[in-house]
Amino acid sequence: MSIDLIHSLLANVWTTFLVVLFFGGSIFVHELGHFLAARRRGVHVERFSIGFGPAIWSWRGRDGVEYRVAWFPLGGYVLLPQLADLGAIEGKSEADPNRLPPVGYASKMIVFAAGALFNILFAFALACVIWIAGQPESNETATTRIGYVSPTLDLPDGSQVPSPAVKAGLRVGDWVRAIDGRKISVWSDLMEALTTSSGRDAAGQPRSVFTVERDGKQIDLTIFPRLAGDEKFRRVGILPAFPLVIHRVSAGSLASRSGFEAGDEVTRLGGEPIMNNVSFGERLEAAPGQPIPAVVIRAGRETQLVIPSRAGLKPGTDFGLTFDPGFRMVHPSPFGQLWGQVAVTFRTLGSLLNPRSDIGLSKMAGPVGIVHMFTSAAESGIRIVILFTILVNVNLAIFNLLPMPVLDGGQMVFATIGRLRGRALPMNFIVAAQSVFLVLIFSMILYMSYSDVRRWARDSQSERAAAAAAAADKP
Repeated sequence: MSIDLIHSLLANVWTTFLVVLFFGGSIFVHELGHFLAARRRGVHVERFSIGFGPAIWSWRGRDGVEYRVAWFPLGGYVLLPQLADLGAIEGKSEADPNRLPPVGYASKMIVFAAGALFNILFAFALACVIWIAGQPESNETATTRIGYVSPTLDLPDGSQVPSPAVKAGLRVGDWVRAIDGRKISVWSDLMEALTTSSGRDAAGQPRSVFTVERDGKQIDLTIFPRLAGDEKFRRVGILPAFPLVIHRVSAGSLASRSGFEAGDEVTRLGGEPIMNNVSFGERLEAAPGQPIPAVVIRAGRETQLVIPSRAGLKPGTDFGLTFDPGFRMVHPSPFGQLWGQVAVTFRTLGSLLNPRSDIGLSKMAGPVGIVHMFTSAAESGIRIVILFTILVNVNLAIFNLLPMPVLDGGQMVFATIGRLRGRALPMNFIVAAQSVFLVLIFSMILYMSYSDVRRWARDSQSERAAAAAAAADKP
């Protein structure tokens, strides 16, 4: 067995372990909240299950509770016959609810809310880990300054159009301070604000207002994003600015012969300021038959270099430079992390419900998509897994509190209505409402899972293509 194969197997085992630990752990924590609250309030607990459907493994404890792991890992449940009749999902109860003592309104609300509370507590604990251990951040992600304005934008049908950024007058060096009046502080804020925006012109086309700082003054630019990329998100054709500090110069390369050295910061190329590696590559390819002047900062002083003519070189020939992304560890507060994820979740939910936005169910991730993202995060390191788990737990908490039958929030609404009217809602009404929403929710999950599988297959195909291209480039 080769070393590469052993390494691949170990990597897959580790990735699977992280997915089970953190994704399964998030579900377990939610159900644990219901379980502990129910036991504390004297509510009868019949079953604690991770997953739905028939049991893979089950065990009945001395407390009379059946603990099980089921075949369909789309969530979990705690069977509480006194509180809700969810037999279509959880299976029939062996206990007769009519012979069990009634549960008070306060106990119902505490038990139903406990799952979301435990997800938030789990997310807060993980956020404390990130606060202590640090979160990776690069120069590229920590800015809102524009470093590259693409002349064109590729549309999903393969056609190219002039980029909205160029048409709106965005420039390299502009600082984007707000989008549609919402302040932004890092590049991920910019992308999220653009993606979830819902502005449209009179003709119904996507429209946004970028507030940019240029030469010390703030100006508003109206821009008309286009739906681009595989997922058809709003895009305008810009990339972030970051210092082009050279990490490595390949021996014998054109960059080495031009005088570039590790540690240099490239500031100008061809007489123009340069703030992004894409601009660097484009300017090299633009005039292959002419020498190009370059300016770098070396040991605190400007140094003039000249890149010789590249006439005769094959297009795409590696210039021989690797830039340093400037990674560092930051330590965001746990409260700031949670608030940021809560805000993102509500903005995404608002965009999903807003008919003027371009966010639909096909762009949301279901269980399959979450597993895929956990897998990708696991390949990037434990910190990324923890960051994603924080987001998942915040999403679980908010989603489960939505006032929809079947969900915890729906059960709280039923209990509240019963409290206000002085008697519980008719059981046949509750069962009918839950049946309708159960079909809707599972249809939604199937639809999102179909989109998830397509994304996963597309990503796998892209990874294989990239791996084949890399192998072909090797001598």
